[in-house]
Amino acid sequence: LLSHFFPEINDSEGHPSSSHQTLKGTSKWATSLENLLEDPEGVKRFREFLKKEFSEENVLFWLACEEFKKTQGKKQMQEKAKEIYMTFLSSKASSQVNVEGQSRLNETILETPHPLMFQKLQDQIFNLMKYDSYSRFLKSDIFLNHKKSEEQEDNSPEAQTAAKRASRIYNT
Repeated sequence: LLSHFFPEINDSEGHPSSSHQTLKGTSKWATSLENLLEDPEGVKRFREFLKKEFSEENVLFWLACEEFKKTQGKKQMQEKAKEIYMTFLSSKASSQVNVEGQSRLNETILETPHPLMFQKLQDQIFNLMKYDSYSRFLKSDIFLNHKKSEEQEDNSPEAQTAAKRASRIYNT
């Protein structure tokens, strides 16, 4: 049990415990928003959380901008830029994000798109998520329950049955 709290403690054979090697899942998500957004499962859980907070459009906008940067060809870029604008930035947008400088964005810039045209707005949304919803996400049931189920998967079968027995005792 101690090795759970102090991963640097070696296991009974004297090998460094496995959790020390590479962070994965919730441990990695908890280190930074960047790590969370690089993991499809993390994005899925974060979206679930933001949906409850009525701010899922933030992460959707961020993801759309990431995708946009990889877009090749002027025609595709124009289409994607227009889609991003209509979905997230226009005053009539269905999933409008709240960013500064949005009012200066108009459909004329969509005619001459470039990969980083949304970068400033994307950075604003990233910071909004990082300093606002991300910290709440790390305290949310969605995150904590996922972390708990991960830990149960990582534990040995004996540890799992002991944990189940313990939870049965406390949940009655």
